[in-house]
Amino acid sequence: MFAKRILIVDDEPRTRQGLKKTLGLWSEGKYEILCAESAREALELLEQKTINLIITDICMPETSGLKMLETLKIKENKLVVIILSGFPEFDYAQQAIQLGVVNYLLKPINKHKLIESVEKAMEVEARLQQAGKIERLMDGKLLRVREEDYTHQSPIKEALSFVEANIAGQLSLREVANHVHLNSNYLSVLFKEQTNLTFSEYVTRRRLENAKKLLLSTDMTIEEIAREVGYQTAKYFIKLFKEFEAMTPSRFRKANDINIIQ
Repeated sequence: MFAKRILIVDDEPRTRQGLKKTLGLWSEGKYEILCAESAREALELLEQKTINLIITDICMPETSGLKMLETLKIKENKLVVIILSGFPEFDYAQQAIQLGVVNYLLKPINKHKLIESVEKAMEVEARLQQAGKIERLMDGKLLRVREEDYTHQSPIKEALSFVEANIAGQLSLREVANHVHLNSNYLSVLFKEQTNLTFSEYVTRRRLENAKKLLLSTDMTIEEIAREVGYQTAKYFIKLFKEFEAMTPSRFRKANDINIIQ
């Protein structure tokens, strides 16, 4: 099983095979090296498989490499790309950089430069994968709550600290209200007003955020994770997880494992 895939896109058979051979020898079987002779074929492959690095020629019949990259929206989709070109034209290089290309190599390709560029590109890809993984763990609504600058004596700040310290246990609005010396109904209104989340939704999102971290960083079972984050039954935990993440915990774990090739 290959850990990662590199896709070479070039309409010249000799160039494709030369690049594939060079990268195959360099990778020593660590990467699967795929080839496409056109942008259309490349796009079809990208729909079927996870590609970690694209090495593409600029000038190809029908659809150019740059047009293909525009279609792929490489910045938004965090795709790592090296461009190949027989033309040392500034406009091409500038456009490639604007699209988010990590390197621009001129033909004929120097083997050492190619390998050096691929190594650097794979480092970029690993950082993007890690950043994406962290992003998937974070809840945007919770992030906004954390970024809010509550005053030092704010009852909401105290309430959030109490919730954080007791998130894995049985936690009720009444218990938190008693801790901050407020009526539970008043705290409920104040909490929603200042965080844009109900107390119940906040607690659920925090528990699920913890659950996502455990799903991706441990081999704990779903039942164990459910109990660890504060739920007495896995069934209820799975129901809530599907509600908020639109997938089961098991599916989330598989979909976000960067070592799994789809």
